[in-house]
Amino acid sequence: MAFFHQFGGMGGGRPQSNDTKLYDILGVSRNCTDAELKKSYRKLAKEFHPDKNPENGEKFKEISFAYEVLSDPEKRQTYDNYGLDALKEGGSEGGGMDDIFSHFFGGGLFGGGGGGGFGGHRRPRKGQDMIHRLKVSLEDLYNGKTSKLQLSKNVICSHCKGRGGKAGATQTCKSCHGRGVKITIRQLGPGMMQQMQSHCDGCDGEGECINERDMCKHCKGKKVVKESKILEVNIAPGMKEGQKIPFRGEGDQQPGLEAGDIIIVLLEKEHETFKRNGNNLIFKKMIGLTEALCGFQFSLKQLDGRDLLVTNPPGSIIHPGALKVIEGEGMPVYSHAMSKGDLIIQFDVEFPEKYFKPQEQLMELETILPPREKVSFNKEEVEEVTLSEFHRESSREAYHEDEDDPHGGGQPHVQCAHQ
Repeated sequence: MAFFHQFGGMGGGRPQSNDTKLYDILGVSRNCTDAELKKSYRKLAKEFHPDKNPENGEKFKEISFAYEVLSDPEKRQTYDNYGLDALKEGGSEGGGMDDIFSHFFGGGLFGGGGGGGFGGHRRPRKGQDMIHRLKVSLEDLYNGKTSKLQLSKNVICSHCKGRGGKAGATQTCKSCHGRGVKITIRQLGPGMMQQMQSHCDGCDGEGECINERDMCKHCKGKKVVKESKILEVNIAPGMKEGQKIPFRGEGDQQPGLEAGDIIIVLLEKEHETFKRNGNNLIFKKMIGLTEALCGFQFSLKQLDGRDLLVTNPPGSIIHPGALKVIEGEGMPVYSHAMSKGDLIIQFDVEFPEKYFKPQEQLMELETILPPREKVSFNKEEVEEVTLSEFHRESSREAYHEDEDDPHGGGQPHVQCAHQ
């Protein structure tokens, strides 16, 4: 549990807090040593352990909480300087301590009903958010769209006003004492305790039970009923994959809790023509050798339905893998709809099959192409070799055969026997 890092810059000149509640729980003085602290904790933990005194479970949690704070030098110093307020402001990372904090600060142990300055006007806890993934096309993200989405959620039963039955019919669950969870604490070693929580089956985690004869006939005692909700999801131009669209307070309702949110997460469908890269669009185009050398024109349908005429003049050579850009024809920039990214075209060049023309015509073609590189050599000093097609699989097999046979060539070899 890390409570206190944000208080590090408060300065050492502030007067010490007069709060001694955690010391009082353990029955030690503010100036006690670590050894005295541990000795008192062990004695109290043994005395109030739930295995021996099940009714003292809350007292045992208070003892464990006090020892956890005071046994840590940094936490103890912060508590001595700033009191329980610093613990509350610092928060808790450890599981199972939320109940202890509410007990300390919600008016149960020290706050009297006013909550010690914290519990008097606390906001209700918030329910879980509902996540829904919505598949959208690249056209929807380019042009914007409003989609209607029908969801089913829990709402407070209007017949019993969320009570689950007749007024006053609810009773505190005897199994979990109204907590909704059963708490089990076991000792792992000297000064080491493990607290585990499990769902209470007696009340289904509600902390309350209602006799069947007193249950609401409409919600069957569940306090909530299912209701369909149609949401209008406004997809703005330029939104991206994974972007979240929240609907505040539209999640499941539950008595005593603030309704959570419904969060729509956008999932972009794969497009057959374009690929998105940030605010840019990528388009792959295959052209022939003639087009690469002599220019071309082709039509490209944009995501908003417009036909773009793409032109490259003769003499402007397109190499395999070349990238060209059309500025301002990419995706709209989210929240800046007048601005757009670029359309990037990645070219590949398809060459003709070998021997596509007779040798005479190829020699004629050579006369209009750039001249060859001149190579000089002495025929008596060179060995002429022939190029053939490369087959990756056969080359790989030959390589592995040589690797497996250190003697090479598949020749038999002698294997020495071990004595």
